[in-house]
Amino acid sequence: MNYNITSESHFTRDAQINIKGSKIQFGTTSKSEENLPNPAELFLGSFAACILKNVERFSEILKFTYTKTSLQVMAKRLENPPRMDQLEYILTIYSDDKNLNKDLLKKNIEKFGTIFNTVKLSCSITGRIIVNKTGF
Repeated sequence: MNYNITSESHFTRDAQINIKGSKIQFGTTSKSEENLPNPAELFLGSFAACILKNVERFSEILKFTYTKTSLQVMAKRLENPPRMDQLEYILTIYSDDKNLNKDLLKKNIEKFGTIFNTVKLSCSITGRIIVNKTGF
């Protein structure tokens, strides 16, 4: 598979990424640092998207249903050289389905996620899955 995106920025203004029909704005100036994602947050967003896409994918393969998921991703950034060093995720799945095997799901997410596998080559990743059966 090959991927192709475009992006653009203008002097003293923020930037955007163009992916298919989507335009994702991100901050490149100090005046937008409070309201637009920065490149590090976009990176974490891509990591999160990979996990959530694989939850959907493996729900079909492993034959379980869920009403929603929520995902928190935390990262530690080192200064020299500047890079992400440690990622941690907490994935909550809202489901009453007895077919949901969270250990097998975690194993598959961590084995078959394209972004997940790319990231784990450069930093450590820890994570856990919580199944919430009580609230939707």
